[in-house]
Amino acid sequence: MAVTQGYGWTPTAIVGTLHSVRVTTIRPTDLCGVFQGSEAVTTRVLTADQLRGPGFRRLYRDVYLPAGLPVTHLARCEGAALILPSAAVITGRSAATLRGVPLARATEPVEVVVPLETKITRRSGLDIRRSDLTAGEFTAWSGIRLATPLRMSLDLLLDRPLPDAVADLDAVLRAGLVSLPAVRQMVAERHDRGIVAARRAAELADPRAESRPESRVRVYLVLDGLSPEPQYLVCDKHGVIARVDLGFPDQRLAVEYDGEWHGEWRQISSDRERLNRLQAVGWRVLFITHRHLRDPAGVVASVRAALAR
Repeated sequence: MAVTQGYGWTPTAIVGTLHSVRVTTIRPTDLCGVFQGSEAVTTRVLTADQLRGPGFRRLYRDVYLPAGLPVTHLARCEGAALILPSAAVITGRSAATLRGVPLARATEPVEVVVPLETKITRRSGLDIRRSDLTAGEFTAWSGIRLATPLRMSLDLLLDRPLPDAVADLDAVLRAGLVSLPAVRQMVAERHDRGIVAARRAAELADPRAESRPESRVRVYLVLDGLSPEPQYLVCDKHGVIARVDLGFPDQRLAVEYDGEWHGEWRQISSDRERLNRLQAVGWRVLFITHRHLRDPAGVVASVRAALAR
């Protein structure tokens, strides 16, 4: 999977293309990506007043983005690359997002790991950890470094709540960025702080999961001693009737995560037809929504009650 590379703008490049333009005539649209404010002012691309005006957003101290461009996590990573030491490695959910698996929202801090000996100033908007790093755990990216998929997976698991760690690992496994045996072997051989919980997360991971909420529900149920089957195929004598998020075949119970997209009218019609097919062969369906996920104990209780029926 291709790694997202950034906007590719530096103030000196803009100076070269705009050398005949007066500073006062430069518009926000002339700037096409993140930049350091101090360099833009020093090279006379912008004045300090322009920089403080409504045409630019500040991502970090001395790092800006033209107001006409969306603030994405990619933009935040590129802005971070301008101010981080070259030894810094973007990792975890940020690295997954750059590699095409959107785990980090636009507003969330950029996750960074640096070698133990690296001197670094902490800034708002950056989640920085120190760790041992080897040359095989990163590649060059935008002037700094990007974690390899395997190193990225390690940082998805360390010091994270177990349901979140499993859900994120499921997503990168499903995307094919890493293999589950490779992750399990890696965590078995490492001794980082939090590695015991990371090993447990790797044990619970399953690439069959098709959404992070589904993964969280599965973890809640497994930790309570239940054994749901992810993406279970319900069949009759003619073949497959439906695939359900989590199946309990002995009790003929399907547990489905009902996301916001299920409210669309076309999807409602499709879901009702699917529900009718399941009910026709004796299956019951329990729907879990985003609101239910705020109460994991309540989710487990609902599933246990449905199983008891």
